[in-house]
Amino acid sequence: MTKVSCNHQARVQIKDLLLRAYIGIKEEEINNQQDVIINVCLTYDATEAINRNEIAAALNYRTITKQIIGHVDGNRFALLERLTHEVLSIVMEHGAVQWAQVEIDKPHALRYAESVSVCLEAHR
Repeated sequence: MTKVSCNHQARVQIKDLLLRAYIGIKEEEINNQQDVIINVCLTYDATEAINRNEIAAALNYRTITKQIIGHVDGNRFALLERLTHEVLSIVMEHGAVQWAQVEIDKPHALRYAESVSVCLEAHR
């Protein structure tokens, strides 16, 4: 089997991370935690991870997830846009990440709607 040298762009998705936070501007929102659902999609060059087959060569998405949980769970945010920006910043702090998209849903934020979400993305 011939070894092919190429760039392996990996797409990693963290799906439906369910956390609770104080999110909103109304008194009820400020005083009561609400569910937020976080979805992250990111890309990185996984060539070294594929070639070496070692965790040290891969992007550690567990670390990213733990950082998001530590930042969001139980904390206070006025706007969904700000929360989304802060989570995107956490993801982009990892130098291997080339592109990322973060979408955060706030279930039942509007009457008759399942949820409201804000989606932001960044790239290097």
